[in-house]
Amino acid sequence: MAAAGAACGGDAPQAPCAFSPGGRRSLALCGPDGRLRVWDTPSSRLQHEYVPSAHLSAACTCLAWAPPGGRQPPSKEGPQRKKRKSEATEAGEQFDLLAIGTAVGSILLYSTVKGELQSKLDGGHDNRINCIRWHQDNGCLYSCSEDKHIVEWNTQTCKVKCKWKGDNSSVSCLCISPDGKMLLSAGRTIKLWDLETKEVYRNFTGHATAVSALLFTTVRPLNESQPFDGVTGLYFLSGAAHDRLLSVWQIRPDRKDRNAVMSFTVTDEPICVDLTMSESKEEPVKLAVVCRDGQLHLFEHILNGYCKKPLTSNCTIQIATSGKDSDATPKPVPILAAAFCSDKQSLLLVYGNTLQPIIERVSLNTTESHICLIRDVQKTMALQTEMSVSKVKTPVVNKEAKVLVPGIPGHSATIKSQTSGMQKMESKRKPGDKEDSIENRLGAMDIDTVKIKTKGGLPQTDSFAVLLVQGLESNDPNILNKVLQTRKDALIKNTIAKIPVHAVIPLLHEITRRLQGHPYSASHMVRWLKSVFTIHASYLSTLPDLVPQLGMLYQLMESRVKTLQKLSRLHGKLYLIITQVAALEKIQDATDINQTAKLVYEEESSEDGSEDEMIADKDSDENWDEDEEKGEQSDEEKGEQSDEEKGEQSDEEKGEQSDEQEMAVEKEMNGESDLDPENESEEE
Repeated sequence: MAAAGAACGGDAPQAPCAFSPGGRRSLALCGPDGRLRVWDTPSSRLQHEYVPSAHLSAACTCLAWAPPGGRQPPSKEGPQRKKRKSEATEAGEQFDLLAIGTAVGSILLYSTVKGELQSKLDGGHDNRINCIRWHQDNGCLYSCSEDKHIVEWNTQTCKVKCKWKGDNSSVSCLCISPDGKMLLSAGRTIKLWDLETKEVYRNFTGHATAVSALLFTTVRPLNESQPFDGVTGLYFLSGAAHDRLLSVWQIRPDRKDRNAVMSFTVTDEPICVDLTMSESKEEPVKLAVVCRDGQLHLFEHILNGYCKKPLTSNCTIQIATSGKDSDATPKPVPILAAAFCSDKQSLLLVYGNTLQPIIERVSLNTTESHICLIRDVQKTMALQTEMSVSKVKTPVVNKEAKVLVPGIPGHSATIKSQTSGMQKMESKRKPGDKEDSIENRLGAMDIDTVKIKTKGGLPQTDSFAVLLVQGLESNDPNILNKVLQTRKDALIKNTIAKIPVHAVIPLLHEITRRLQGHPYSASHMVRWLKSVFTIHASYLSTLPDLVPQLGMLYQLMESRVKTLQKLSRLHGKLYLIITQVAALEKIQDATDINQTAKLVYEEESSEDGSEDEMIADKDSDENWDEDEEKGEQSDEEKGEQSDEEKGEQSDEEKGEQSDEQEMAVEKEMNGESDLDPENESEEE
């Protein structure tokens, strides 16, 4: 029986995929949009689609199907009772359980029978999970992570059964021996653990980079004369990231020889490996390796000890388009995954893209060294899409039916026809009819905000904000597309600044949904996301449930900026800080008060003071009657005469001095100022 599982790259940014055990009737594939899809391999139809909710704040990193009957029901003491129908069904469908590893260290158990999330394993890891393996007998689950630890889970209680340190660096891959007593783990070195004592049984050299695939290739040792202890004499295969050699190792009784006994060479880094296990000495091992360049390499070799030269593939399979229809040039179609069928003579190929893969069964013919399969991918995808769309039925809505739409409590969004409501009301009104209610009048006066346009053809910022809120409340794609397709940064910022705070979270959810689509539209949505975070940062920081609200967004951001994660986080923090500082400075500049001094006091030299005193004496001689009315100036007031007295006087002060001079001239003409200074003193 071919009992080999497809092992997909751990550290490589490849979409995680896994074939169901046994007949390979199902394929679980997690695409770049974060959605888990389960495909039926014989018909290439989509069976299940699981959309991670807000609580799943990290992307899927690895998948593993539970073996048939892998989860044993809990043993109960006492007399045996008759099982219910639901319990009997559940016991027979345990192989439909799918374990999903995430980037935050939690494991989700998804039931394809129920079509829902069954349970969650949490608390074992605090970093990205790299690999998951089910035990074929006791239903336990083993996981390894970037946190250097290996965890044994009890799937019935969803608790950690045992946890131990697997390596000095991150542990990237696991594999369980055929008898279920040993566990292979690999980071950059490969270790064989005794599952009972959790001690290292053997060490192997490993690869220069992180190991991404581990598979046992034999069930029994080839030399059957020696007593078999479960692992001694067995062969296993390993592949690593950025390594074009797959190594084969033999578990020997001596601890000295820890190097690989043979290797297989491929054209690029392996992303998916599957094989048929050798059950006898004469049976060769068949190996299928899917590389990052989209090619499939087939190997067939009898394992018989040490081989110095790397072995090349017996057959290479590629897929390309015909190039006859619209495109004159044939284009290569990448192969995503491959798995051997139960007869070991045919192969399941998964090719195309991860969102809409094509699954095809191909018979093996290793007599040719290179095979190129011509497939028209566009016609196949168009046919599948058309068939799936034809199943959707649109309900017929009566005119008298009242349609309830989702929205914020306290707000309602009405579905309006193309013609204006006011024209309808006028056409239906006849002389002698009763007066319409206020509700009908308000409905008739409701303005179709989609048609509010300026002379330039684009709506104003105010109407953009109104449109955006209306589209979010009514979930109308036409309105949302009209607003969110804007590319002017100033218009985007003004629109975000004018929307009410209760629409911020629904807008973030809508932006998150659009970020999962085409990369071109996602790059445009980043502008809106920037504006929301910079303008409404203070409001978002006050929300207590912000992390679960934005869980899906965290997942998308982490998967998009994975290669430059630290740099992207630093850029985002600096951008947010700079924007807040600029906004604060703008507010301060707008409310800044002119603080220029109205009066400046400066100390003056003795020469300037003597001149001022002479001028003051002269003024007092000529205008003695005014001095009596105003009083004599003190020395302090004289000192307060600043540069304004020297020529920087205001127009009002100059006008007062000119009036005083005119009055002095008039007094002299009238003979009022003929007295000498001596006479003035006598009169005083």
